[in-house]
Amino acid sequence: MAVRATVSRFPIDPDAQEGSGLPWGVTVTPFAAKDENGQAPAYGSDGHLLPRCENCWAYFNTYCELEQWSWSCSLCGTLNGLSSKAITRYSHPQSCAEMMSSFVDLELPEESPEEPEMQARPVYVAAVDLSCKILLVQQVCSSAASEEFLELIKSALLAALEALAPGSLFGLATFSHKLGLYDVQGPIPVVKNVSIPPDTEGTLPIELEDVMPLLQFLAPVETCKERIASALETLRPTTSWERTTAAGQGLDGVLIGGRGFGVAMEALFNYLGSEYGNTFALARVFAFLSGPPDYGAGQLDTRRYGEQYASKGEDADRALLPEQTPFYKDLAAVAVQSGVCVDIFAVTNEYTDLASLKFLSIESGGSLLLYTSTEDSTLPQDMYRMLSRPYAFSCVLRLRTSTEFKPGHSYGHFFPDPQYENVQHIICCDSYATYAYDFEFDNNVGFSRHASEVPTLQIAFQYTVVVPPEELSSPGVVSTSRAKHSLKRRLRIRTLQFNTAQNIHELYDSVDPEVVLSLLVHKVILASLKEGVREGRMLLQDWLVLLTAQYNDAYKLIQYRSGSSISSQIDVSFSQCPQLQPLPRLIFALLRNPLLRFHEEGVHPDYRIYLQCLFSALEPSSLHRAVYPVLTSYATPDKQAYPRHSLSRAALITSGSPIFFLDAFTTLVVFYSSTADPSLPFPPPHDCLLRTTINKLKQERCITPKLIFIRGGQDDASVFENFLIEEQDVDGSGLTSVMGFVSFLEGITHDVLEYMK
Repeated sequence: MAVRATVSRFPIDPDAQEGSGLPWGVTVTPFAAKDENGQAPAYGSDGHLLPRCENCWAYFNTYCELEQWSWSCSLCGTLNGLSSKAITRYSHPQSCAEMMSSFVDLELPEESPEEPEMQARPVYVAAVDLSCKILLVQQVCSSAASEEFLELIKSALLAALEALAPGSLFGLATFSHKLGLYDVQGPIPVVKNVSIPPDTEGTLPIELEDVMPLLQFLAPVETCKERIASALETLRPTTSWERTTAAGQGLDGVLIGGRGFGVAMEALFNYLGSEYGNTFALARVFAFLSGPPDYGAGQLDTRRYGEQYASKGEDADRALLPEQTPFYKDLAAVAVQSGVCVDIFAVTNEYTDLASLKFLSIESGGSLLLYTSTEDSTLPQDMYRMLSRPYAFSCVLRLRTSTEFKPGHSYGHFFPDPQYENVQHIICCDSYATYAYDFEFDNNVGFSRHASEVPTLQIAFQYTVVVPPEELSSPGVVSTSRAKHSLKRRLRIRTLQFNTAQNIHELYDSVDPEVVLSLLVHKVILASLKEGVREGRMLLQDWLVLLTAQYNDAYKLIQYRSGSSISSQIDVSFSQCPQLQPLPRLIFALLRNPLLRFHEEGVHPDYRIYLQCLFSALEPSSLHRAVYPVLTSYATPDKQAYPRHSLSRAALITSGSPIFFLDAFTTLVVFYSSTADPSLPFPPPHDCLLRTTINKLKQERCITPKLIFIRGGQDDASVFENFLIEEQDVDGSGLTSVMGFVSFLEGITHDVLEYMK
């Protein structure tokens, strides 16, 4: 569990917090195997015996004062008695994880007697779109595009099969104007189809259990892998005759494609939900889309993209961000009740209205990934990576604080508990998933100035993992029963204490700019969704103006004469505080990011939604790279020259290095300067330092970054040059005479002066 705070020293009181101009909060990566310093938790058992405070329900931890018969809560100070079991337990402190570390992971006992044999088996279902991609601009359906889409999906699912653990169950379904279920447990694959009604209120005329029993549909991976692969080879796009007959003429006489995604998903959730808790504890549905749902219940009207693109006086950046129907948000609730996590893989360059579809994935604990081309898609690698890493499910996340402050807003892909405050439920959580909280004071006094009373934070994360079958039989003894997966419920607790800043200088010196960026990104995403992109940009720029003004005031850099300020030395670069210095560049880069760029600059609304979903789940260091890429130079493929450059052409020229490596999180670019020695090997050899660095970064990512090699002067370098943002205008208009980061700082200086008047 990694926890990072915007400031390592908390503000002493509300005036200090407000006067600093800084966001105050933390990011939490609960299922990370280690903390932010690389330390693993202390593991133990009997988590249900851990004492809890009678007042605030916090858990006993190493910061609590322990006496012979009682203990004092480190969060609220309440004196609690100890049970006889606890007294005995703590008489041998070296045997108790909670006495050895403030970061513990404890096993909880089973809540019910032995469950049926298959209860813990992991279940995976692939739902593949067989609809041909029909664009609503009088273009002919491209069967080649459909074939390329299906070939990519086949490759992705073959990679998935290699990643799935023995004992997993796998089901293959297809959808178009009909829903197909595959039986791969016989000698040849058999598919049974059910027609999807075209009307917007329709449901399937028959229960899927009556079409094919669920346990016939879900095949054991270890015995049916080859048959599943054979079934994948039979996938074909629906023919134009089938689509025309089923879909007929759509709105205004335009032929629609017959992609009955909404009905198919609802039917699959109900199908799987019948065995939730018997056959499985969590099912994951991989939904592969080649375009927008346009048939049956849940169909989306994608014409709004064309209408808003014409921009008839309406703010397209605002109109295209909200969902157009609550259908998929309601469907996510059905998925959760059925024990299903949904991952959506959209492989399309059409407008698919991910603003409406996203709820199905993020509210069920899944991912939303967008691939605009089949040619360089990393979908197979992403599938393998996703299924190879451990994940927890049925998670509950609870944050508690000492009495002086409390959580304000919470951010991330979870849903709040309907009854208890500051309790979040997470359906499925991997080791990368990150959540954020901001804080506010609970009184006007703030924190005590006594060293014995410090701000304390406790995060409890209760979760379940599937443990693969263990070899229980003795050597030479053959077991006649099938080995079972088992479920383990665990409780992970992290308790942290923070010092307080005694003045504004200490507060500024304790800033973590990456965590500040994380909280700001969450806030501007919310502002964009509610008020539009323009409002999100204004919020961000106003924040930097306020911070700059507060900093200059705190360091007494602004001189006043007769009540007015003199602008001789406005320090907009935070030269006296190294911890604040990265922030102007980060804000500039965020304003240049497609997340906040204007619609008229060519930012596709689906790509913006994809970035919202991606950025709001990244841990701070990854988000930093995604917003402001890391540019490194190399003298040779085996020798690094400089670890970091600003993103400008001037930096490239002045460095004199021949090789540059840019890490933009989703993209990695190796660029050889046009003046590089021709004897330098291109691309870099596989056994060199640069390649080793690239491979390490790729292994650490939650998604597979694209790797691009460019030779300056010979190859198209626009991909690399587009990342050199510091000479680009902040609003993309290109109207200013002096463009880029320097001009941006001048604008901030002007706004600070206006604010200080």
